[in-house]
Formats: sequence, C-alpha cells, structure tokens
Amino acid sequence: MFDKSSTNKLMKGALYNVKEKSGVTLYPSEWTIMECLWKHSPLTIVGVWHAVKDETNWSKSTVNTLLGRMALKGLIGYEEGRKAKEYYPCISHDEIAISETKSLLHRVYRGSVSMLMNALVEKDELSKEDIDELYEILKKAEKR
Repeated sequence: MFDKSSTNKLMKGALYNVKEKSGVTLYPSEWTIMECLWKHSPLTIVGVWHAVKDETNWSKSTVNTLLGRMALKGLIGYEEGRKAKEYYPCISHDEIAISETKSLLHRVYRGSVSMLMNALVEKDELSKEDIDELYEILKKAEKR
C-alpha cells in the first residue's frame, strides 16, 4: 500500500485541506474511488477505472472527472508518474468513518448516541454478538 505521510499539505490544485474541513462526508461515487485507492494506491486513472469498472460501469472519462473533483476537494492527491498521474488518498478510512458517523449522529439523532442505540434496540437490529461487543466497548471506555 502506498503511504503518504505528509497528507496535511495541500495537493496540487487543491482548494482546501480536507483535514481542516470539519464534517467531511463522501458521495457514494467518492466512497467507491476512495475504497479503491485505500486498497491499491497509487493508481493511475486507467488503474482506478480497471478496479471499479465492473462494479460501476463507469467510463474512463467519468473516473477522470471524479478524480479531478476529489483532488480539488483535497480527498486525494497525485504525483506525476513516468507516464501518468498516480493518485493516492489524502485521508484515511478511519478519519472518514468518524466524520460520517458524527454527521449521521448529529443530523438524525441530534448528537445523541443513546437515541441511536435505542432506535437499533427498538427495531431488533442488534444481534447477541453485537450486544456482547458493545458491552466490551463500553467496559473499555469506562476504564479511560
């Protein structure tokens, strides 16, 4: 996996640094590209297209457009390769997951974790394994 340690700096053409932007959320198409890059970066446009074409049925032009927009947003960066730009993620999966989770929690449950949990319990959405895992998470949190 390609590791970029200096993801705080602005990439070429980036309008803003995504790490300074609170509440980053991704469109489904951006999730598809990011998941591809988290697994396989660095990739060229053609490399991304090959990785997602069966799942998405996107053209190379669509992938090119998405990569350009995501680079401008600071979600991904690129380096000039020998023949083509090589793209890589500028934000980790965990950072996006936390941001998306906070966004959902604030939008839907007014920031209340207990309201979210209650909704899951009321709709029988939690398995015994889920409940056991949550108990362990809460025990760990209590020790902090």
